[in-house]
Amino acid sequence: MKPVARSTPSMIRTLPQLACLAGALVLTACTTPEQQAPKPAPVPTLAQLLNEADAAAKAGQYDRALLLLKGSGTAYPSDKAPWLQMAQMKFDRAHYGDAIVDALEVLERDPEDKVANSIVAVSGLRLSGKALADLSRQNNLNGSLRSEAQELAKLLRASIGEDVLLPVAKRPPAPAARRPAAAAPAAKGAPTQGAADPFSGLK
Repeated sequence: MKPVARSTPSMIRTLPQLACLAGALVLTACTTPEQQAPKPAPVPTLAQLLNEADAAAKAGQYDRALLLLKGSGTAYPSDKAPWLQMAQMKFDRAHYGDAIVDALEVLERDPEDKVANSIVAVSGLRLSGKALADLSRQNNLNGSLRSEAQELAKLLRASIGEDVLLPVAKRPPAPAARRPAAAAPAAKGAPTQGAADPFSGLK
């Protein structure tokens, strides 16, 4: 029969110490901080983007300004400011078709915006005036197109309260002659009212 091993006092004191050490190691492992992911860069405010686009436009960087404005329109889709600035830039450069498209985006967000409504109206008039002048020069303004243009001309004259949409500039009166003379024929190539006003044939 083998003798039974007896616990000595030193072993009894060591066991609780080992248990405490193991517990401390477990707690240390649990409380080790995880590596934090890098924070994303803060999104610029709308005012910052608009100011940057304005500075680019003033520096002659037209394409960069438009790129910044399109980006701000994507980042802040409910705000009309980027679209209004794009419409104004394109209108100032006589890109009337594109200006109308951007101004309509403004009006989707704010139907009462006066600047956007003005850009649509004036851009449309300039495009229409050019097209009518081209058609008149080609003698191709007839039929239903002529009728619709006449109705448009009436509406425009009523809206602005003028009989002539694009009045001819007034010339200073000629000095009185000592004796009446026959009226001189108009010089060749002199501008007429029809040439200055593409709507003159639609009265």
